[in-house]
This record gives sequence, structure tokens and C-alpha cells, in this order.
Amino acid sequence: MSRTVARLIAESLHAHDVDRIFCVPGESYIGLTNALADMNAIQVIVCRHEAGAAFMAVADGRLRPRAGVAMVSRGPGLSNAMVAIHTAHHDATPLVLLVGQVERADFGRQALQEQNYSKLLADVTREVIEVNEPVQASEAIARAFHLAESGTPGPVAVILPEDIFDEATDAPVDQPRPRVLSAPRAEDLDRLAGMLSQAERPLVLVGGALVGDSLHDDAATGDLRRLAESWVLPISPTHRRPQLFDSQHPNYGGYMGIRVPPKLIAEMQKADLIVALGERMTDTVSQSYRFPKAPQPQLPFVHVWPDPREIGRVWRVDLGLACPPHEVIKGLLARGVPPGADKRKAWVAGLHAIHRELLEPTWEPAPDGVNFAAVVCEVNKHLADDATVTSDAGNFGSFIHRYMDFKPGQGFLSSVVGAMGSGMPMAVAAALRRPHAQVVAFLGDGGALMMGNEIATACQYGVNPIMIISDNSMYGTIGMHTHVRYPGRPFMNTMRLTNPDFAAWGRSFGAEGITIRDESEVADAIARAFAVKTKPVVVHCLTSALQMSAWRRYDHGDRLP
Repeated sequence: MSRTVARLIAESLHAHDVDRIFCVPGESYIGLTNALADMNAIQVIVCRHEAGAAFMAVADGRLRPRAGVAMVSRGPGLSNAMVAIHTAHHDATPLVLLVGQVERADFGRQALQEQNYSKLLADVTREVIEVNEPVQASEAIARAFHLAESGTPGPVAVILPEDIFDEATDAPVDQPRPRVLSAPRAEDLDRLAGMLSQAERPLVLVGGALVGDSLHDDAATGDLRRLAESWVLPISPTHRRPQLFDSQHPNYGGYMGIRVPPKLIAEMQKADLIVALGERMTDTVSQSYRFPKAPQPQLPFVHVWPDPREIGRVWRVDLGLACPPHEVIKGLLARGVPPGADKRKAWVAGLHAIHRELLEPTWEPAPDGVNFAAVVCEVNKHLADDATVTSDAGNFGSFIHRYMDFKPGQGFLSSVVGAMGSGMPMAVAAALRRPHAQVVAFLGDGGALMMGNEIATACQYGVNPIMIISDNSMYGTIGMHTHVRYPGRPFMNTMRLTNPDFAAWGRSFGAEGITIRDESEVADAIARAFAVKTKPVVVHCLTSALQMSAWRRYDHGDRLP
């Protein structure tokens, strides 16, 4: 059956269970948007910035077991989306990016907005697929999803010349490739079981690959809980994956994020075995490659990750299993509890006690604004069991990871690699995907003015995230690093920000606007925010700059250097 290439691509996307695409409309792929409108089976979400559209697609790729999809125009459109592509690459999140290109007759002439995408995207994508023949259009879509979702997930770009969309083709829809999953070898499971049986102080780090392409996998997290309980193992979710294990569970061994508090990391470093279960392992998780030490770990190290190219890339591992982490968990459960597991009870209890101590909702008021701990602790009281929390990058995020006790069923979305601007678009994507659930976005004043404009997208599509902005009128993280590395040096002129009245800013979009100026206002303001059900909410928190993070304050009295 003859159809246009645009229609074939639209049908191919639909065959891959795509129900939503994010974009800023561009002329270089207008043929495809025309076909999508005709087919009327895939919702096109029109965003305000290509980075916002791509961040929404990244979040959507973690909210459902399929790659998220964004469309961007050539040149400036693709360049604007690069920060989100970089996030998908480093966060191992599946993303399919459809990129418009100049007409084929103009290749190589430096036509308007022309770029060589194979060169530009080589370092931040799994593959760049150029579609220059109509017969390959559907095949390209199938290959893109297969590569984006296999092994180490990540972004794949499909480059589509503007003039190809209206051409006719008899090529059929290329159906989705079946998922190819590897299984752990019996001898490797036996060896891992033996290592865990012998260990007196094992530490299990759990990362995003535990749940594959989804934010939740009840079967995987349930089996992990059973393994932890029966084998007496401490479980530590890794950087910006706090939702993977119940923080209230007695086997919760502490959060293995960036800069773990001294008391907790000192206890963790007494471990005699590390098992990285679905954690890619980076400098943030390994405490700047010191625990485990790279490239030769100071203790036995087991790495479980679906891609063999990742295992051994930085560390020499004692045992590597290139397979889905859930398969390893099921294999260990099938072997039964080893004798002597109870010898680890004191070790697990000790780690959990430190975690509970750090989670205590205690803080000191600050003289120059609200200690953001008060806001996060109050939000924690209102979160439903199926709430989704998003966080932008910045020191304000440390309050989330210190004071928020994530429960099974709650979700957390962020740029693991630390890109600013992700918090608001990810919240919009979550609210679209979960329209009846709470969605709360935490942003700093810097990130809010990067991508906070996507609150317009939330209003346009009738979703209602709560946007909580920590406004300390400075780039707090960089201020902290400057203070730590160059103590006593003046730096504030380069860190200070001039900000709007964010509550009024929110109201200008059609959102509810609430301002918190003092800790005495926190409880009432947060209750008001959660009571709003019909539109987005912006909560403008005038927070302390002296309280640089959840763990430290400036030590120069009550004024900044």
C-alpha cells in the first residue's frame, strides 16, 4: 500500500506504542506534524523551548516502559535540545529524537541551519540514523527504538530531510524488535551467592537499571525487598534514585548520593563487599572514585549491569554480570537463604540507625531567610503514596535527599548528571502521564528561569504540578564550591541573582502564586498549595543563602563573604 513517508513514520511510531511526542514546531519537519494530525492517534505536546520538550521526553522515557520521543527542527532547534540529550546519555535513559534536516539536494552546501549531525551528536547518542531513502524510514524508527532501549539505554537521533516526508513509498511498517534479554550464568550466580554468604559487612548499591525503562517495577522492587530481608542485606539507593527502596524499611542502608555525610560514609567504608546492582557507577556514586577506589577497588567489587561494555570500563571487578539486575535477584532467591545470614543483623541495623538519625526533621533557623529544610519537611507530610517528585539541579536538592522519606510507589525524576532546567519540564511530563496523581517540582531560582517557562505548557494542557522555588538570590552550588576551594575570597558579585516576584510570575501564566517569607508561614502555605486542584501552583520561598546545603552553613558569622 502506497503512503507518504510522513504517514509511514507516524504509523511506525504508533506501532512502537508512542502515544505522545514533545516538540517546538519547526518547518523542517512540518510534513510529519501534518501526518500526525491526520492520523490523530498520537498527542503532540507543543512546548516553549526545545530543551523543555526534550527534557519532557527524557522524563516520559522513565515514566513508561518505552523510549520518550521529541521532535526538533534543524540547527538551532537541535542545539537547544542538546542539554537534555546529554542528560539522557549520562543518565542511561531511552530517548528517540526526530531531527529535521535540510532538503537532500542541498546537502553539503551550508544551507540554512544545515549541520552534520553524525559529527555533532557522536559523543552523546547511541547512534545517529540518517534517513535519505523513503524505503528506510520505518526501518530507521524500529532501529532507533531498539538501540535506545537495549543494553545501556540512551538517546538515538533519527535525521529526516525536509523533502522526504511527502514522497510516496510502498515500504511496510517495520514492527518493533523483540527485546533481547540476557540471563546470568549459573556459575556466576553461585559465585555471587558464595561471596554474599561469606561477607559480614556487604553493601548493596541499587541504581536505575533495576527497574529498566520504567520509574517503577513492583516485581523487581518487591523481589529486592525479599532478598534484603531473607539474606539480611543493607540496600542503598544511588544518586537521584531514592525511590528504589523504602527509606523506612529496616534494611535501608542509607542514600549513596553525592557527598555522603561523614558519619554514614565512614560506616559504609567498613564494608567487606560492594555489589552494584543496576548502578552504572560514576564519580558521584563512588565519592569521586574513592569508594570503591578506581581502578583497583580496595574491597571485593561485583558489578551487575545489562551491558558488558560498561562492566570493567573503569574498575577492575571481581565479578561482572551483564544482565538485568532483576534476573540476578530472582536467581539468588531461587537458591535459598545461605546459612549464617543472621551474622549481618548488627551491620544492617547500624547503617539503618545512622540513616534514621540523618533523616530526623531537625534544623536550625537561619537569620537571612527560610531554612529550606522546613519547606521540604512540610511537603513530605502532604505527599500521597503515588506522588511524583522532580528536582532541578542545585544545592537545594540536598534537602530533598536528607529530609524526604520516599515510599514504594512514589516517583523521583531529575537529571542524574546534574543539568539545570530539568525540574519543571519533567514535572509537566509526569503530570501528563499521571494526570490524577500529585506532582511536585523543586527548583532553585537559577533553574526556575531556565525552563520554568514550561509552566505555560502545563497551563495549556490542563495539568497541575506544584512548583516550589527556593530563592536565595544566588547560584548557591557554585557559591559553595568557591567558598570551599577559596575560603575568605570575595565571590558574591559573580554569584548574585536579581529575581522576579515568582508568585506574581506564576500568576501571570494562570497559576496560583504563594509566597513564603518566614518559617512561621511554611505549614499554612504548603497546605494551601496542596489544596489547589485545578491549576498549577508556584510557591515562592525566600530562602537562606547562609544555609548553603542541608549539611553545611557558611562559617563567617551571619554574613556572606
